[in-house]
Amino acid sequence: MKFLRSVVAEMKIVTWPSRKQLRKDSLVVIETAIIFALMFYVMDTAIGLLFKFIIG
Repeated sequence: MKFLRSVVAEMKIVTWPSRKQLRKDSLVVIETAIIFALMFYVMDTAIGLLFKFIIG
């Protein structure tokens, strides 16, 4: 029970982001994920074509 009380006490101290900041940060994460996915797709396709060209 001591652990749960300390968790509750700690959660009261936490500073939560505003809705605006949360939305902004979430969009940054989503945009970054999309950019990396596109980058890996392009690199994978290019390397695949290069191997096809070299091998066959």
